[in-house]
Amino acid sequence: MNRRSFAALGLSGIIATSDWTRRNPTPIVAVDEKSPFRFCLNTSTIRGQNLSILEEVKIAAEAGYSGIEPWIGKIRKFVDQGGNIRNLKSQIADLGLTIESAIGFANWIVDDDTAREKALVVARKDMELVAELGGKRIAAPPAGGKGEVDLDSAADRYRRLLELGAEVGVVPQLELWGHSQAINRLGELFYIASETGREDACLLPDVYHIYKGGSDFRGLKMFNGGQMHVFHLNDYPADLARDKINDSDRVYPGDGVAPMSFILKTLFETGFRGALSLELFNRDLWEQDPLEVAKTGLAKMKACVTNAELDTL
Repeated sequence: MNRRSFAALGLSGIIATSDWTRRNPTPIVAVDEKSPFRFCLNTSTIRGQNLSILEEVKIAAEAGYSGIEPWIGKIRKFVDQGGNIRNLKSQIADLGLTIESAIGFANWIVDDDTAREKALVVARKDMELVAELGGKRIAAPPAGGKGEVDLDSAADRYRRLLELGAEVGVVPQLELWGHSQAINRLGELFYIASETGREDACLLPDVYHIYKGGSDFRGLKMFNGGQMHVFHLNDYPADLARDKINDSDRVYPGDGVAPMSFILKTLFETGFRGALSLELFNRDLWEQDPLEVAKTGLAKMKACVTNAELDTL
């Protein structure tokens, strides 16, 4: 049995444009005193409305989030069109928001040495952009990974990415992709991060991707919640099997069949005190008013936390 099989078995065996733009919202700092977690809007949730980064920021603030998780491509578009990154940073702060993370797709995990070196150049530029915006973290998914990747090699590559991030001041978070052939199980995620030997190694799991990849949610009990700063929250319907479901099938937290209370309790018990980031790609929601989508998502996330009955005393 190779390391990949062992890592997978170790955990799988445990389980089985609307009129809002004419408004002038007042800054809102959405800190729920009853929640041990922060609430963040991943802008994929309103990606289909084709808003600008500034419009997305205003929606997150007006909806009541404390943080936002923008996509690098949208930030670059803002800059390419003449936007001032310092002004954007100030506007985000003035609205009471923080950049909890950012979404980039540098192919840092690929086997090809030349392609990987080029990807690291892209990764550095992405992290520098996040740093300019005031962010401290960026997602590091296994983008570009085709076929299985040796886990020890993946750990070496993630270590190098962490070293690069340390130079910039932005931490790359090892992200789980359930559809990826490179990293799709919780055990693999844990193995890669732990084998870097670095204290800044951290994980970015996702409800949908844990299900898609075939891992059991009880595997989260094996993790140190302090090594997770952001957790992507979403849900999935009962009528779609793992091999059929895709990103667009994600639904609001609590609207599907994921064991949401168990997930949140487990995160809390492992020491996670970071941001729950609403990440959806639901095309039906992309046809709706983005502010209402953001508000509804936040309300449902908070309801899930309340229903989990966390012992915060």
